[in-house]
Amino acid sequence: MEILFVVLVVLLLLLLSCLRIVSESNCYVVERLGRFKKEMHAGVNFKWPFFEKVVKKVSLKEQVVDFPPQAVITKDNVTMQIDTVVYFKINDARKYAYGVSNPMQAIENLTATTLRNIIGDLELDDTLTSRDTVNTQMRTILDEATDEWGIKITRVELKNIMPPREIQDAMEKQMKAERDRRETLLEAEGHKQAVVKREEGNKEARILEAEGKKAAMIADAEARAQSITLVYEAQARGLKTLMNTVGPEGLMILKKLETLEKVGNGRATKLIVPSDLTNTATDLTLKGEFLGLDKSMDVDTTPVLESVDEESDDCCEDIVNTGANIPTIPERPLPDSNMRAVIVGNIKKVTGATTQQAREACEKTGYKFKDAVNYLRMNYPGLVISNEI
Repeated sequence: MEILFVVLVVLLLLLLSCLRIVSESNCYVVERLGRFKKEMHAGVNFKWPFFEKVVKKVSLKEQVVDFPPQAVITKDNVTMQIDTVVYFKINDARKYAYGVSNPMQAIENLTATTLRNIIGDLELDDTLTSRDTVNTQMRTILDEATDEWGIKITRVELKNIMPPREIQDAMEKQMKAERDRRETLLEAEGHKQAVVKREEGNKEARILEAEGKKAAMIADAEARAQSITLVYEAQARGLKTLMNTVGPEGLMILKKLETLEKVGNGRATKLIVPSDLTNTATDLTLKGEFLGLDKSMDVDTTPVLESVDEESDDCCEDIVNTGANIPTIPERPLPDSNMRAVIVGNIKKVTGATTQQAREACEKTGYKFKDAVNYLRMNYPGLVISNEI
């Protein structure tokens, strides 16, 4: 009985040793008598004792390997350190077990050589800005190379790119210079926009000011035009009323008198009187009472002469006889120098007196023509003076 019990126990142990339980995401490689027999997948698996054995336990999960930095040289001869991270998983346990003796070392060396080949065709700036391109190329190359090993490369990433310290300092200076340049450009652009806005504001202000001045000038011109229109309309109404009152002839006489007054008050050295002034004087005598003129006005019908300079006796010879008669200057305040010279010249011409005598007579009589002639007749008997004057 004891021997039978021992035999049963041994058989039970042998049976248990033939059963293998494989967990999920794992795979066992089984050999029979030194040759590959089968793969054990998840679940309960049976193998013959003594003839079959598990030679490789393979994990089918995705794995990550971080390789140490590798020295690479760029196309522009810049040496830098780059470390990579490779993501892979085993899709064929048999190839993985028999394809390569040390898969991780093989992947590491393959990664280093592939990285040197790719970076060698790029310059420093391209290397720093083309990580996605480098990752894609490395994944494609490594996946093709490891397919014979039962390995599937899912991703390859460049973890760190470390250029030399001198290059880093130069890059920092370049970055600082670029930022300073952008700051200067932004500041200049802001100043430009401010100047443009300021000038546009000044322009609009000047335009508004000019429009205001224009409107003011237009309003002022319109006001002046209306004022002139009103003045001339008032003058026209006054002339119409005056014409209705004194008639056309009376109106002409008044206009002649106004003209004569303006000429007498002028500063000209010559005086020209219309040839019909004698008739006008006669009309004044006849219509003086009707027009309300001063009856004491004396009219002299002596020829009209040009004015003479009272400072020189020779100027009297320049008097021009226009062939018309001139009335005596009526009583009024002393005339100006030009008019006094005209009166003195007329007195010298009609009486034959000297300049000094004519001036004396004018000063004594207040530059009244007829009174001055009478003064000369009384005080200078030697002068030949016509009694008709």
